Amino acid sequence: MGDAALASAASGPWIDTHCHLQLETCDGEVAAARSAGVAALIAIGTDVADSRQAVAVAGRHAEVRASVGVHPHEASGGTDGLVDLLGLGDVVAVGECGLDYHYDHSPRPDQRRVFAAQIGLAHETGLTLVVHSRSAWDDTFAILASEGVPERTVLHCFTGGVPEVERALEAGAYLSFSGIVSFPKAREVHEAAARCPADRLLVETDAPLLAPVPLRGRPNSPANVPLVGAALAAVRGDSPQDVAAITTANARLAFGLESP
Repeated sequence: MGDAALASAASGPWIDTHCHLQLETCDGEVAAARSAGVAALIAIGTDVADSRQAVAVAGRHAEVRASVGVHPHEASGGTDGLVDLLGLGDVVAVGECGLDYHYDHSPRPDQRRVFAAQIGLAHETGLTLVVHSRSAWDDTFAILASEGVPERTVLHCFTGGVPEVERALEAGAYLSFSGIVSFPKAREVHEAAARCPADRLLVETDAPLLAPVPLRGRPNSPANVPLVGAALAAVRGDSPQDVAAITTANARLAFGLESP
């Protein structure tokens, strides 16, 4: 990506709809993101303790909101204590939750049970649901259908193809694309990103994972949202400025964020 493309991508504003921030390092990361044109960030919890940290980060920075949840990797630990975090003012979502049959760090029955429970919490609170699905599309969509898809549901780090895009759209979900969309060999993700309607499109870093090209292999940061957005624009045939405007407007709707 050339300097001109980077400059136009950085103009923003952008919203990073999914990142993992640590309290001890968040000050520098949020400042760098702000300088890169990132207007807001959603700090994601992966278990109850990590969710408390996400809430603490959000309380420390006006640009940050928190999502509290139990990742499928941690599902065997259950959700005890999670409900106590849901009424806090900086919490805008439940998750990330869902299914991961690629690693199976928790037994699949536990994953399915904890996923369904968190869908129920999203319904009870009216909060957005943030879903992780890897190698588990059929069960992910089946559980969403049986529990009822929350009005605002985000499929984060979307790695499905066009068939999964169609199922996600039928469910009314938003699709959030990470730095994988910048990987030259991720053709299925490119096709999915091109197929996704503009009003369902979101962008994320999933920091500190999945740094986009040309930073692939390094620790990722929310400041890299413009790079992800520029790659997303390229596979869609859009301008980075248009993708920034579209995804920022969508993120505000998807997470109930106030406009600046």
